[in-house]
Parts: sequence; C-alpha cells; structure tokens
Amino acid sequence: MNKEFNKGLFLAGFGSFWWGFFGVLYFKYITFIGHIELVVHRCLWTTFTLILTTFFFSKWNIFFTIIKSKKNLLYLFLSGFLIFINWAIWIYAIATNRIIDASFGYFMMPILSVMLGYIFFKEELNKKRILSIILVVISILYLLLISFKSLPWVGIIVALSWGFYNLVRKKINVDTDVGLLIESLYILPFALIAFYIIAENGYNDFQISNPPMMLLIFLAGPMTVIPLFLYVRGVELCGLGATGMIFYITPTLQFILGYFYYDEPFSMEKLVSFIFIWIAVIIYLKDLHETN
Repeated sequence: MNKEFNKGLFLAGFGSFWWGFFGVLYFKYITFIGHIELVVHRCLWTTFTLILTTFFFSKWNIFFTIIKSKKNLLYLFLSGFLIFINWAIWIYAIATNRIIDASFGYFMMPILSVMLGYIFFKEELNKKRILSIILVVISILYLLLISFKSLPWVGIIVALSWGFYNLVRKKINVDTDVGLLIESLYILPFALIAFYIIAENGYNDFQISNPPMMLLIFLAGPMTVIPLFLYVRGVELCGLGATGMIFYITPTLQFILGYFYYDEPFSMEKLVSFIFIWIAVIIYLKDLHETN
C-alpha cells in the first residue's frame, strides 16, 4: 500500500513538474511558428498521439462504449470546447510573455474547483475552504480596484476554462485519456481547416522538406499527453488529496520561469494580489492535509 502510494506521489509529481517546466520550455521555444499555428498543431498531434495510445493500451472497446451514450457525447463536446479554450489561451500566454499571469490561474484553479463543487454538486465547505475562496475573490477585486489593466485576464480564463472543464468531466465517468481523445476528435475538423488555410497562405512551418522541424512540431502532441498520463496515474494510486497538493508544483515552476528565466514584468500590484492567492493556497493545502 505504502509502495503504491509513493509511486503515485512520484508519478503525479513528475507529471506536475513536466507541465510546469518542460511544458513551458518547449511551448515557449516553439512559439516562433506563431501561437495560432502552434494551437492548431497541438490539437492535431494530441489527437494523433491519443489514437496511438488507444491502440497501444487496447482501449477501443472503452471508446466505443463511451460514444454509444448521447449524454457522454454531449458533455464531451462541451468539455472539448473548454479544453480548446484552455490550450489556446495558455499558448497565447506563453507566446506573449504572460507566463506569470497563466500561473496565477493555475494557483487559483483548485480553489475555484472547490467553489464550483459547492455550487453544482452541493459539496461541503468548511471554514478554511471558505476563507481560501474569499481570499481569491479579494485578490481579483484588489486588482480590479487598483488597475483594470493589471488584472491577469489570461490567468482567470485559464482557471475558469480548466475549472469548468473538470466540472463537466465530473458529470460523466469516462477514462481520462479516452475522453480526451473524443474531445480532440471534436476539435480535429476545425484544426484541419485552420491547418489548410495556414498552408494555403504559405505560413505553415510543418513541411516535408524540413523533417527536423516536423518532428519538433509533432512533439506538441506527446508534450500534452505524457504529463496527463503521469498525473492521472498518480491520482489513481494515491488519491485526489495528495495529488491536489502536488499539483502546485506546476504553477510554482511557471512563476519561477516567467519571473527569473524569461524576465517577465511583475508589478507591485500583482505581487500583493499573488500574496492573497498564496495565503489562500497555504490554507487550502493545510486543509487538504488535515482531511486526508
């Protein structure tokens, strides 16, 4: 039991580290192709990678079972739209030097999920979680009152899209990776049309004449899927409580890279706002530790 738990912690930790470190470095590096083309390729090659993994893990029977349900298809269409928004806005943040703002969203996302769970699933809230939610609201209101321009809209959209994505996926009980494949298949026709338009206008960097570039761009798929598999497997082995704490590796690394490595601006107003968020996170993590 202890061995499995430790393995789960390692896998969830590595998945979170991958998202926060390798993911940022890779997608930041490849933004020279343009964030629109990068979003398109992320959608295309994530779908392709998930098709391969579904074959490899022999999950097509699960796939066909899921798509037999109209309810599943409807919810996965909605969650597919939300995950597309999350991917697109995150890549936009990476490309436009807003990594710190994106990290703001991932810091507040688990606390937002607690609030959504209360609203939509009537999940219980204790005093510490209520306080965490209040501090997140204060953080946002503070920036609104001090300077509308300082509000990290990118981070808020990242948090809302991911929070509501998890909410929708909680409505149905489907395998994470197979569900993501179906979501990706919904996005695929639009990605193919966008890819065609980009190629027709001569803006496509994914060309047969440049195999190294093709491979570099193709990695957008595995770079999306691998940390997902690691983190989900970690959740399966040691539960949501422990992995919920470990997840904060991701926004912490994003913040560190944004501030120290990419030299993104960080105003005093945002620092005060982040302090509110960090206090909320500490209270939330302490509550997770006490209840698990």
